[in-house]
Amino acid sequence: MKKFLNIIRKAALWFFAITFIWVLLFRFINPPITYLMLQRGFERKADGKDWKIEKSWVDIEDLSNNLKRAALAGEDANFLNHWGFDFKAMGKALEKNQKGKKLRGGSTISQQTAKNVFLWPGRSYIRKAFEAYFTVLIELLWGKERILEVYLNVIEMGDGIYGAEAATQKYFGKSAHSMSKSQAALIIAVLPNPRLWSPARPTRFVYYKQGLILRNMRNLQKLPF
Repeated sequence: MKKFLNIIRKAALWFFAITFIWVLLFRFINPPITYLMLQRGFERKADGKDWKIEKSWVDIEDLSNNLKRAALAGEDANFLNHWGFDFKAMGKALEKNQKGKKLRGGSTISQQTAKNVFLWPGRSYIRKAFEAYFTVLIELLWGKERILEVYLNVIEMGDGIYGAEAATQKYFGKSAHSMSKSQAALIIAVLPNPRLWSPARPTRFVYYKQGLILRNMRNLQKLPF
């Protein structure tokens, strides 16, 4: 038993060291690709389509302030104030789930970034545990500005389209630097299911969400970056 515990202890130390260095590197190096991008690419090939991963990195200072505010207004209004987890939002999500209502969930931008960059898609308790672990690490090692920058550059925004720059070029024919409030809100409004909904062909529900996001944008505090 003592030998077994030593093996577990060493394995845990190695895991922490490797993941700590991995997260720290991505504080300075932009993630080149994610598991989801590869999965979607192989899914397209399996469906007889061309391989497609469209993405173009844009630094946080070159992203539209409208987009940054829309992301917070639509995805995580308390982003600047929490440490990776919004327990109030989680409580509301749990309550609505128990009532059988459709719900996207209570994940923060930090949690979504940790999942997208370091993990695989899924809903298992194991993946959720890893998500919580990486969320804590990026909050400690990256900070809010870097988290939002990575999030807006790797998030899935269409079929084979990842990040704000590729999305705005595709849907609006312009750079993510010059997005209007309306366009930014529309981009964020489709994020629950960007392969089903499109900013180029908004449904009535997407327009409704856009309106909510625009309203919430007016109530946000000033961004520090």
